[in-house]
Amino acid sequence: MATKKYTVTLPEELAEEIRAEVGPGAFSAYVTRAIERQREHDRLGELVARLEGEYGPVTDADLAAAEAERREIEQWFAEQEADTPARRGAAAA
Repeated sequence: MATKKYTVTLPEELAEEIRAEVGPGAFSAYVTRAIERQREHDRLGELVARLEGEYGPVTDADLAAAEAERREIEQWFAEQEADTPARRGAAAA
């Protein structure tokens, strides 16, 4: 991907905190990743707005059903991980 240098204004404290955490050489990469995540977030917000316009707002019942399904999926993956051959061998030892 081609790059181009831009000038942006950031709060000094925030910029210095980031620079201290990632080092001066990784500052641009950090800012790039943050902007990419924000763009993804914005696009998801646009999708939600479009879907809610078409199908109506998400109800509490919808959220509860989705949360229950998420927990079931997490449980399934936890069971799969616990049942791997390496784990079974470790349990037998």
